Amino acid sequence: MKAIQVNEFGGPNVMKLEEVEDPVPSEGEAVVRVHPVETYVRNGAYAMLPELPYTPGADGAGVIESVGEGFRRFSVGDRVYLAGSTSGSYAERSLCTEAQIHPLPDPFSFSQGAAVGIPYATAYRALFQRAQARASESVLVHGATGGVGLASVQLARAHGMTGIGTGGTPEGRDLVAREGAHHVVDHCADGYPDEILELTKGRGVDLVLEMLANVNLGKDLTLLAFGGRVVVIGSRGTVEINPRDTMGREASIIGMHLLKASPEERSRAHAGIGAGLESGTLRPVVAKELPLEQAPRAHEEVLAAGALGKIVLLP
Repeated sequence: MKAIQVNEFGGPNVMKLEEVEDPVPSEGEAVVRVHPVETYVRNGAYAMLPELPYTPGADGAGVIESVGEGFRRFSVGDRVYLAGSTSGSYAERSLCTEAQIHPLPDPFSFSQGAAVGIPYATAYRALFQRAQARASESVLVHGATGGVGLASVQLARAHGMTGIGTGGTPEGRDLVAREGAHHVVDHCADGYPDEILELTKGRGVDLVLEMLANVNLGKDLTLLAFGGRVVVIGSRGTVEINPRDTMGREASIIGMHLLKASPEERSRAHAGIGAGLESGTLRPVVAKELPLEQAPRAHEEVLAAGALGKIVLLP
């Protein structure tokens, strides 16, 4: 089969399309014939590095092609999305355990299924497992136009929260509004924090989901209501903050990392996500589809500003 192989750590160009052996399922495993895969430790800077060579990718969607002994949760021919992979998902076939496979309801395309795993699990964990978000609370999704941001907006709306999303382009802000944000703000505009405070009548927001903490964390703390929380989902560097902005508010800064979730937490998250997919309250947004051989280009584009949903690779 064809698969992307990484033989050395580095930039996007280290990913090469090669011919490799088909995976064979062992006990408790299944092989999924992958249709598309979602694009992201290729540069070698990640905390936990795989052994070289390896096939990248954790998310994807497709049809179960074969199963090993003791695999009972799904059957050959079932439509599924992947939230993890033993062999990597940037390939025509992917080897997975039962815990890494989840049902993909019929109304959704495989491309949409490939955009579920990491984005929606990250949003769910940030909102409900780390921040303990509750109905009636307000949430600022700072950088809402990407996959995690849009998933967060949809989840917040579905759970009775008031959502405020930010985006840097008119197209992005329109998308965030369509996907369920009650209010949308231009985070490139001067004075946008004042606009957010006006929307909350000066009270501030209960929760901030932060995708770029090295740029925004200091401002986020000034926007919190009493007892507010900032969940740091992403950061690309260091930041200086004023601790006094947390003291009077008794505010919290909470870190999160999806790989730190326990098996039970992951199972609960995907049960909640699955219910949202079945009811139609969750709708993965695919920005662009690219052929598998263009994985280097996809990695360059996913890091660029102005994302509008997920980039998906087509084997």
